Amino acid sequence: MRRLFVIASVIFISGCSGWLTPPEKAEAGGFARGADVSWCTEMEADGYKFCDAQGSQTDIFVLMKNLGMTAVRLRVWVDPVSFGYGPWSNKEDVVRKAKRAHAQGLDVMINFHYSDFFADPGRQNTPKAWEAMSPTQLSEAMAAHTKEVLLALKSEGISPSWVQVGNETNSGILMPQGAIDWSKKGAARFTNYTILSNAGYNAVKEVFPAAKVIVHLGGTENADWFFADFKAAGGKFDMIGLSHYPTEDEWDSTDSQATHSNVNAAIWVQEATQKFGVPVMIVETGFDVSKPELGSRVMKDLFLRMGQVSGCAGIFYWEPQTDGRWKPAYYSVTGWNAYPKGAFSPSGSPTVILDAFSGK
Repeated sequence: MRRLFVIASVIFISGCSGWLTPPEKAEAGGFARGADVSWCTEMEADGYKFCDAQGSQTDIFVLMKNLGMTAVRLRVWVDPVSFGYGPWSNKEDVVRKAKRAHAQGLDVMINFHYSDFFADPGRQNTPKAWEAMSPTQLSEAMAAHTKEVLLALKSEGISPSWVQVGNETNSGILMPQGAIDWSKKGAARFTNYTILSNAGYNAVKEVFPAAKVIVHLGGTENADWFFADFKAAGGKFDMIGLSHYPTEDEWDSTDSQATHSNVNAAIWVQEATQKFGVPVMIVETGFDVSKPELGSRVMKDLFLRMGQVSGCAGIFYWEPQTDGRWKPAYYSVTGWNAYPKGAFSPSGSPTVILDAFSGK
């Protein structure tokens, strides 16, 4: 069980409705303020219109920049068409979105899921076309896919600042072959996962040597155990990516077991940067779209805390352009509801949740 220590640089806010800017050293070091807007082209194809706070229609990437964003994150699926989802988040779709972001001067993070659909701690499904492959063939396919997408970006003059090799890989990658083996202990559990993850890392460096390669986990509380074993197994990474979704009942909690607490998240991020010697980034966050005033307070608090952590490299909001009503057509197959942690109103305009990104 993790023991928490008080870090002097983490500031606790109670009842604050104003904004305190993160220290200049964080901004000077490139503290990224970003958003994953991967659904935007699918939403546009559905007829969804994005507007600024005054209700004037605008381009989503122009809007993100005007809201104070400095970067966007774009997921990549291998073959979502064969999966039945449609032509969204495949190579061509990602390149189109990256070009639009690049035209606005936004930095780009590419997030490889190495799946035909969402990958997360409970779902790391091997792409349909790769299912019969041996471990060696999987590594080769993973590397080839990585390079194909990145070379397509390079041909358009786009150099991603960061590349994720896998999404929330707490349980492994390309499962079952790349699963973390819980029957073993320590680094031995990570043997198969490490081979595949490193194949992705090496492929990124072949195309973009300067790009920061991120290994991403769900939950700020998971970095300690995961990266200790992964690193011991020979795992390669330039940056740690973590998901952190604060909740209404825990966001300001000082209870050491509150995993959705901003207070604890900042402590755990600080610990990870010190222990593993690399920057840490919150690559996914979000809050209840139906409670924008509280969401604004929570996000401002998160920015303040992470800005005070010297090793924190930035914060990305996950799909802020959603309104809690829109959902992909494919969700009729899964039976899922609309995503509830966006940051836009049903009119297509941003809510005050995103004020934290501009420092209002």
